[in-house]
Amino acid sequence: MDPLLVVGLLVILFAVFTVLKAVRIVPQARARNVERLGRYNRTLKPGLNFVIPYIDRVYPMIDLREQVVTFRPQPVITEDNLVVEIDNVIYFQVTDPRAAAYEIANYLQAIEQLTVTTMRNVIGAMDLEKTLTSRDHINSQLRGVLDEATGKWGIRVNRVEVKAIDPPKTIKDAMEKQMRAERDKRAAVLNAEGQRQSQILTAEGDKQSAILRAEGQRTAAILQAEGQSRAIDQVFQAVHRNDPDPQLLAYQYLQMLPQLAQSPGNTFWVIPSEVTSALQGVSKAFTEALPRSAATREEEPGSSAADEEVARASEAAAEAVADAQEAESPNGPRQLTQGVEDPSVALTDLEKEHQER
Repeated sequence: MDPLLVVGLLVILFAVFTVLKAVRIVPQARARNVERLGRYNRTLKPGLNFVIPYIDRVYPMIDLREQVVTFRPQPVITEDNLVVEIDNVIYFQVTDPRAAAYEIANYLQAIEQLTVTTMRNVIGAMDLEKTLTSRDHINSQLRGVLDEATGKWGIRVNRVEVKAIDPPKTIKDAMEKQMRAERDKRAAVLNAEGQRQSQILTAEGDKQSAILRAEGQRTAAILQAEGQSRAIDQVFQAVHRNDPDPQLLAYQYLQMLPQLAQSPGNTFWVIPSEVTSALQGVSKAFTEALPRSAATREEEPGSSAADEEVARASEAAAEAVADAQEAESPNGPRQLTQGVEDPSVALTDLEKEHQER
């Protein structure tokens, strides 16, 4: 092979390699720092860039997008001397590639160590209960400290979130017992409140029921009393309006004698002495009602209307006496009080008096 041809091929290869080293393509949201002769020269922007081969040194790309980094759980001592492990998540973004490359050697490690120290300072001033319930406060404290410290590194901390807070197992067991006791307490309180409310409602219902029942009974008693009063008043007015004579009242009294004798509760039957006078009044009323004619005077005593009425009254009195004797108790016959005459004798006397007339 011709030496000139070999040299030409080497020159062409060197030229191609030099051109490739002079052209740099940077993707979007990336950046690359350039040093010229060991000194920072510029930062390559996204797109096509040209550098001087063998003089400019291009550093690796720096991601300008927001990044998420999580660190392993770190043990932290609280104010009440309890060791808890806290896991954090940090959202940050590189805003100045030059500062991120020249102001700090490893910004990820720096952020991690700064987060741990800041978190220990914040948690050390809080007890366990406050630590578990103050995540927002912890996040804001960490973000403020990290954002202030990383600003000169060309990094902006957007968010800091506490991922997990793990107390010791013994503390977890104690917390579970406490929570269980609190739930049991709330359940007992709610149960007692429910029973009390139920008893109150039941008592209110019984009270309203008793009130309504009493009002109903009162209204019924009032209506019953008004009905009885009206009935008595109407009977009283009817009696006085019709003006009954003593003979009618005596006849009604004789009609009630059989009912008095048939009462099952009677063990003692009283026949007042006014029965004789009543019978005499009835006999007199019927005899006076007969017409005063010759035919009436000549008529036989057994066939007159007065004799029939007297006989009917005598039979009613005799039946009353017979019913009274049948209703006698095993202790002996019922008694006749006040020295009352026998009604049958009184009726016989009335018949004789009528025949004489």
